[in-house]
Amino acid sequence: LSPDCSFTCHYRCRALVRLDCSGPPGAGDEDDGNEQVLEKDTNVDEPSEWEKTELDQAQVEQRIKEYNSQINSNLFMSLNKDGSYAGFIKVQLKLVRPVAVPATNRVPSLQAGRPHPQGVKRRTSFYLPKGTVKHLHILSHTRASEVIDALLRKFTVIDNPRKFALFERSEKDEQVYLRKLGDDEQPLRLRLLAGPSEKVLSFILKENETGEVNWDAFTLPELHNFLLILQREEEEHVRRLRHRYACCRQKMQEAL
Repeated sequence: LSPDCSFTCHYRCRALVRLDCSGPPGAGDEDDGNEQVLEKDTNVDEPSEWEKTELDQAQVEQRIKEYNSQINSNLFMSLNKDGSYAGFIKVQLKLVRPVAVPATNRVPSLQAGRPHPQGVKRRTSFYLPKGTVKHLHILSHTRASEVIDALLRKFTVIDNPRKFALFERSEKDEQVYLRKLGDDEQPLRLRLLAGPSEKVLSFILKENETGEVNWDAFTLPELHNFLLILQREEEEHVRRLRHRYACCRQKMQEAL
């Protein structure tokens, strides 16, 4: 148990954990709190203004030139001979729950009394650090579901991709809007139409909150962990309620 971030793991897994716990408790939470007040979720079925825009080949070429002239890095977009184009998108990972990654340990074999190294596939879970950002080089026809798959491969996450969703974030009139992208939407096309400004459009990977949880998508260890988490939350909620009523009872007795 880390004293700074309260991260908990098995003692045998300590060597596998790579987290920066040097920051003070609660550091970096101010932005999340402010943004949560301003955020407004929009419907996935409601297309954004960029999704409605259709461009011909000449307009695509002109947009790419304008885009490349506005960026301050070497993450340019390029037009291919077949009419498609390639470029970079930046995705911020805002995951609340831990993700599962493979862990391979070597264990000795007891056959014939001679130790034989034998790989045993296991999985371990950990929280991705806040503010994790990844740049991906994709094509104009790359779909949102393929972007999610690529991100999970980059971080060797073995969770079901359906547990995650790609969101577009935009700011308008001092209001932050979040919209979940459909599986077949093309993030690079949205990036080109919106321009390079992260305030106008940015991409976020979050848990896929569908309202109705598909528990069949989780493994048995994950389900057991959820039960433990729910039990601890329930115990904490009961403890706070009892403390609250105990304080009220004490004040009433003092008044009497």
